[in-house]
Amino acid sequence: MTAAGESNPPPAPVGWFGLEPTRTDLRDDPYPIYNELRETQPVHQTPEGYFRIMRHRDVTAILKGLKVGVRTTDGKLPGVDESAMPRRFMLMQDPPDHTRLRRLVSRAFSPPAIAALEPHVVELVGQMLEQAADRGDGTIDIIDDLARPLPSTVICEMLGVPLSDRPKFTDWTARVTHLLAPRSMTDEMRRLAGEAAMGLGSYMSKLIEERRDNLGDDMVSVLIRATEDGDRLSPEELLTQSIGLLVAGFETTIGLIGNGMRQLLLHPEQLRKLRDNPELIDRAVEECLRFDGPIGATRRVLHEDAVVHGVLVPKDVELLLFIASAHRDPRVYERPDELDITRDSRSHLAFGGGIHFCLGAHLARLETRVAIGELVKRFGSMELVQEAPIWGESIFRVQQSLPVHVE
Repeated sequence: MTAAGESNPPPAPVGWFGLEPTRTDLRDDPYPIYNELRETQPVHQTPEGYFRIMRHRDVTAILKGLKVGVRTTDGKLPGVDESAMPRRFMLMQDPPDHTRLRRLVSRAFSPPAIAALEPHVVELVGQMLEQAADRGDGTIDIIDDLARPLPSTVICEMLGVPLSDRPKFTDWTARVTHLLAPRSMTDEMRRLAGEAAMGLGSYMSKLIEERRDNLGDDMVSVLIRATEDGDRLSPEELLTQSIGLLVAGFETTIGLIGNGMRQLLLHPEQLRKLRDNPELIDRAVEECLRFDGPIGATRRVLHEDAVVHGVLVPKDVELLLFIASAHRDPRVYERPDELDITRDSRSHLAFGGGIHFCLGAHLARLETRVAIGELVKRFGSMELVQEAPIWGESIFRVQQSLPVHVE
């Protein structure tokens, strides 16, 4: 067993999600350094004091087996700028607050509720692709024309946010994600993230006040009613859940649809296989989540000392669980660096695990399945305009643009 302080630093800086703000090359392809760290230093402590966890078995054990949370045992939230980021969002809470907050909105994200949305999602995708094709220039932008407007439309409808205001959230949601990782922010990123948080706060505060006088069936109205029914939802919690659901509701799904389609286009034999076998769409979505998902790592804090891969990790120290590294672990996946849409990838950890398993997993899967499935069905030929990714401002691996030649 190795004492925590005896771990060597990694061979290269890899920052919050394996990225430094100035290392765009690592953002394009972080997997070689993930592979190196997973094999040479599967559990190691950084000079800043937090631990990186690289292997599938260890990440799974922490997410699903050990006593962990997102806060320390005395209630602190390490590695996050709490002065700017909404502190009361359920994603940043442990029980009992997490249990209470999640219960209030979980019904809207249940499998039956999401399944009921499918006809509407199919309709939206059809309309968006029709509008893109009607331009008649032989090119669509998968991000601008589909991956961004689809999930943002759906979550705005679920929350009761006017669709006319949707463009405001594009920049706000991307920029505010950086507050999750203040270590990786430049001064300019910090300024833009702070402005985005203020913009979201001001907008949602106004919307909540307007909704109080005109309650409906949307989730903001549900949260307001919970407050009025004595469910101990404070004004700050009401505002924070509204903002958090908006941000979480579409930012990473943009990345999932965009990254998934980009990888299929980079692997034409897999795209052809999906076109010839549309019943593979569910497996294709899961493989896209494994192979190049939008989230590289997730945070946790041990609530008791534990030995992880022979390293003694003390409680209350921040852990970064590199799920993207775990997804390329050859101990779990045969030929892990190959995209294979026939693979059973359900052991992936893209949505986390335990009590903090992603509330929107069913919705993200539905939107991605319909979006990619309809793209493949509608266009017999698709070709990337350029192979190099065009990244957006999000801390996650979310593309800003993905232009494609179509026929």
